[in-house]
Amino acid sequence: MRENLLSLAATRQRHVGRSPHPERIDPDTWDGEHAFLTRPGMMDIQLELFHDYRTHVAAYPRWQAYLRERQPPTLVVWGKHDPSFTVAGAVAYGDDVATAEVHLLDAGHFALDEAAPQIADLIRSFFAHRGC
Repeated sequence: MRENLLSLAATRQRHVGRSPHPERIDPDTWDGEHAFLTRPGMMDIQLELFHDYRTHVAAYPRWQAYLRERQPPTLVVWGKHDPSFTVAGAVAYGDDVATAEVHLLDAGHFALDEAAPQIADLIRSFFAHRGC
């Protein structure tokens, strides 16, 4: 069962997921990840990392307080079809940072693989509006 988590099919699924544009995702991304993940000892490392994600949730109140207090320039670019991180998580940045730019793209978890030109434009625009 543990080995199924790192199968080529499971690795591909992590990249493609519910993407509306799976054809835009280069198969080398999951082939390369699969080669890395199937090295000796990687299963245990990945399971430990996944288990540690729970500590992130415990830190959310500190991060949110920082964002509310400091109001840093914030650009959020999010794949609205991401099975791992919900749209509500993206929108929450706007709740904490009044001037946050939140963009929900027609993409999955690896939005940059699907919408690189659009994301590049958003980044350029974000910096241009700030005189950078």
